[in-house]
Amino acid sequence: MYAITGITGQVGSAVADNLLAQGHQVRAVVRNPEKAETWKARGCEIALADVNDVAALTHAFHDVDGVFVLMPPVFDPSPGFPEAKAILASLHGALAAAHPPRIVCLSTIGAQATQPNLLNLLGIMETCLAELPSPVTFLRAGWFMENALWDVPAARDEGVLRSFLQPLDKPFPMIATKDIGAIAAELLQETWSGTRIVELEGQRRITPNALAAAFTKALGHAVKAEIVPRDTWIDLFKHQGMKNPTPRAQMIDGFNEGWIRFESDDAHVRKGSTSLDTVIAELVARH
Repeated sequence: MYAITGITGQVGSAVADNLLAQGHQVRAVVRNPEKAETWKARGCEIALADVNDVAALTHAFHDVDGVFVLMPPVFDPSPGFPEAKAILASLHGALAAAHPPRIVCLSTIGAQATQPNLLNLLGIMETCLAELPSPVTFLRAGWFMENALWDVPAARDEGVLRSFLQPLDKPFPMIATKDIGAIAAELLQETWSGTRIVELEGQRRITPNALAAAFTKALGHAVKAEIVPRDTWIDLFKHQGMKNPTPRAQMIDGFNEGWIRFESDDAHVRKGSTSLDTVIAELVARH
């Protein structure tokens, strides 16, 4: 039995899909009972638990072979990440009390970066959960290919991909969420001691121009990548409703400037198999 948090999202569902396909039992840790019905119908055990409910989380993490931990995303944090730190305190308390035999936790490329940016949250998470008595793997994944979902309307309607990643010919480490789920499911079944870091990206790095080319192929008309000027970002993010957009801008700076990167050399970074063309075609088909 494996307890999966974030099972209603892209990565958590991919982890569960892989485990179920392999014949394993899955405990779906969900907050909303309505969202649990699909997983219940697929044979999953359901554990209702809010991320701030230590007692419910402890119960959800008891008597399992492993736990997959996915922090709820915080795209617009208050200064100092107080919301995320409260969630981490609950997760830490529950995992320490349940003491599962292994934990796989989704982290991110650049979690080790000391420069201020949005991904500092995952560095804080790694430091916090590394104190647990259970063996812990932090799965540091590259930029999600599925982030391109936000680019579908402009690519389809205007033939433009407006890129915050720049320059347009710079290759960035990206990964499909399907591959993250597959690797996380594998890791949950491995045996190790202490804390370890596994880094993951796709078979080849992807430029913004390559993203535009994938949209061109999927849509059947030309799509051109265009740079979004750096001096417009903060106002754009505020217009989108963000109250504290600076960490997000700093994160993108880190990718563009190269200080958000993997710690391992290329030979030690695991590689997924799903192609960019496959992901973009799926995003276009469902939008």
